[in-house]
Amino acid sequence: MKLLGRVLSIALFIVFFDFALKNTDEVVLNLFWNAKASSPLILLLLGFLLLGLVMGVLAMTGTVLRYRRELLVLRREAEQQKQTAAEIAKARSQPPAPESLIEQVGL
Repeated sequence: MKLLGRVLSIALFIVFFDFALKNTDEVVLNLFWNAKASSPLILLLLGFLLLGLVMGVLAMTGTVLRYRRELLVLRREAEQQKQTAAEIAKARSQPPAPESLIEQVGL
């Protein structure tokens, strides 16, 4: 399975590298206020891909942090429930005190 993954990774790298080599033409990017940027097409594509990745990660950061806080709270609650269950199990495993039996019988 690892071999198949590596072969697929190498094949994708070769395809993308070939794509990069075929798109080295100079492209002019018209920006605001009549500013122009001239660079190879593949660099612009790579730049916008990286910009999109960064924006996506930043957009997800709030959600991920909220889920981490919620997970921490749930883990604390689960630990408290485990401790409570352990205390109840310990109390049930011990025989009742003689005084409590006398009170229950009514002597």
